[in-house]
Amino acid sequence: MESILDMSEMDQTFVSVIRIYMKWEDPHLHWDPDHFGGLDKMRVSADLLWKPDLMIKEMIEKNKAVPNPFITLHSNGTVEHVRELMVVSTCRMEVRRFPFDVQHCNLSLKSMVYPEEELKIEVLTDGERKWSETTLRDQIKWKFLTPGVTNRPVPECDQKQSVLIYSIRMNRRYPIFIANFLVPIMFLFCLDLASFLMPDQGCERVSFEITLLLAVTVMQLILNDVLPSSSDTIPLIVVFSIGMFCLMLISLLETILVMYLIKKDSASEESNADKGLSEDCGDQQGNNDGVETEHILQTFGFQLHLSNVKKWTHCACKVSDEPPTELLSVAEEVRVGLICKMNVYLRFKNKENSN
Repeated sequence: MESILDMSEMDQTFVSVIRIYMKWEDPHLHWDPDHFGGLDKMRVSADLLWKPDLMIKEMIEKNKAVPNPFITLHSNGTVEHVRELMVVSTCRMEVRRFPFDVQHCNLSLKSMVYPEEELKIEVLTDGERKWSETTLRDQIKWKFLTPGVTNRPVPECDQKQSVLIYSIRMNRRYPIFIANFLVPIMFLFCLDLASFLMPDQGCERVSFEITLLLAVTVMQLILNDVLPSSSDTIPLIVVFSIGMFCLMLISLLETILVMYLIKKDSASEESNADKGLSEDCGDQQGNNDGVETEHILQTFGFQLHLSNVKKWTHCACKVSDEPPTELLSVAEEVRVGLICKMNVYLRFKNKENSN
């Protein structure tokens, strides 16, 4: 394997570039180099000779690499052929511990029709395998562990075929995910805790916490674009983000409840204050009206039982539920009525004196 181009967690696909080195012996292709000017090997067109029909079992797309048009022949009958493939293969990924996960992907090399008795696939030498491991380590997003190779026969269509299985183990490089996802969510949660220091009056605290909830939602949408939607288990990082979202939501609900209770208590205090003010104004207006009426009646010699007038005006103000301004208008009407009655009485007295 030369390199890995892409690993898609959403599609659970594995894109790699591999080189298949094939070597076999053909008993019909021997010659003596001394008879041909010391020619020990030569290259011919790949279409002129038989080649093993090898395939990748997990491959899901057609090969897009340029095929090698030549085959190398040796004088002892050894034939060599190298194929380069860009393989798009399936790889079932376990993302529960994302981004601290370790993925296992297999590439199974087998023949399409030949059984094990006619075509047997063997493992590469140790030197070639070390070269492949060194190449795989030069990746950015993934850290490749030591690959495993297994050669075993597999039953296929009532016959056994030789299958060479390469097991590729990859460990994700997680610092970039910690810096781009986990640390920002922790910062948002710390800001949510700091919002308890803000005053409860006004809507600034509610707006601030709603903004934090929207920020966490955006982070969850970004995470949703990375993780596969067909996973059997819920990743731990999703549980973590949902937990943070729930804690911030509880904080927002607590803020709304506290603001509601404060507003209700303030409204109750204002109502009690207005009620006390109305009673005080009514009593004072009743007393003032009684004093003024008494003064007018004493001036014009109109003798009435003033205590009854005071009592009447005081009771009228006490049982009334009207606001202070309306109580003042009632007192004014009472005063005008008394003055009118006084004028009528004086006119009547003047007529009697003239007669």
